[in-house]
Amino acid sequence: MKTLRRLAYLSIAIAYIQIVFGAIVRITGSGMGCGDHWPRCLGSWLPDLGNAQTGIELTHRVLGALVGLSIILLYGIAWRQKRAGSDDARRVFRSAQLSVIAVVAVGLLGRSAVKMGLQPYVVVVHLIGAITLLALLATAAVRAGGFGASNNLAGATPGTFRASVAAVGLGFLVLLMGALTANVAGAAGSCGGFPWCRTGMASGPGLHIQLTHRVLAFLLLFHVLGMTMGIVKRGAPTPVKRAAWAAVGLIIIQVLVAAALVEMKLPGGLQSLHQAVGVLVWLAIFIVAMLARKGMRDSA
Repeated sequence: MKTLRRLAYLSIAIAYIQIVFGAIVRITGSGMGCGDHWPRCLGSWLPDLGNAQTGIELTHRVLGALVGLSIILLYGIAWRQKRAGSDDARRVFRSAQLSVIAVVAVGLLGRSAVKMGLQPYVVVVHLIGAITLLALLATAAVRAGGFGASNNLAGATPGTFRASVAAVGLGFLVLLMGALTANVAGAAGSCGGFPWCRTGMASGPGLHIQLTHRVLAFLLLFHVLGMTMGIVKRGAPTPVKRAAWAAVGLIIIQVLVAAALVEMKLPGGLQSLHQAVGVLVWLAIFIVAMLARKGMRDSA
């Protein structure tokens, strides 16, 4: 299982880097850096990289290919160990199967985004597909004993699991609204000031998206903080507590980054950091839920 665990970690790392690089593609306006060609770039497998935007978009695509290769390798080794009779490998294999399907779907969504001229809602669905893939890889890692799941996690209660599932759902909505805020014209700058709008309020869908994103983000902070305090009070296993506290810390960092982002008028570097931390928040919350689920099985 150690090999599967390491491969799952590797796949998570590459997938995360690719998601972060996707934000860089958007911020630098490099989404059409390869023209409307896919999978080729400017009609070639080896395009001229004299244009920085072409290099950025091509790097994003290469990272996507590396994600696919790492997942295929995870799938192949899990299949081989499953054939040898390993029950743990069988569970990892199921996650790897879904990951293969998801990475193909995400790639096709990327193609659609390019072919449709980066329509905002297609770009948003592309990102949602990418974070779903990340969750599937985290599932594979936990089933392979990653993130502390190799220990007996008896003591995680059904209440902890329900709270963590609610956090996953809320976190998904925060990411969805964040993606809409970043991609729908006028939404990102519709509300000057943080946490409330002081200047530059522009009525319309953009403002509604921005405010919904902020409200959901604060709800997530309070929910995860309350969940973590409950986890500590109930004496949950150390890996569950560790993941929950990591989620709390990341959400606090994310709120601070969001404040700086708005007050400093949306600099590109902070936009990228905001998405990078947001995806880590999602990953941490999802891991809490998966560990709590395993803890319930260990307690049975």
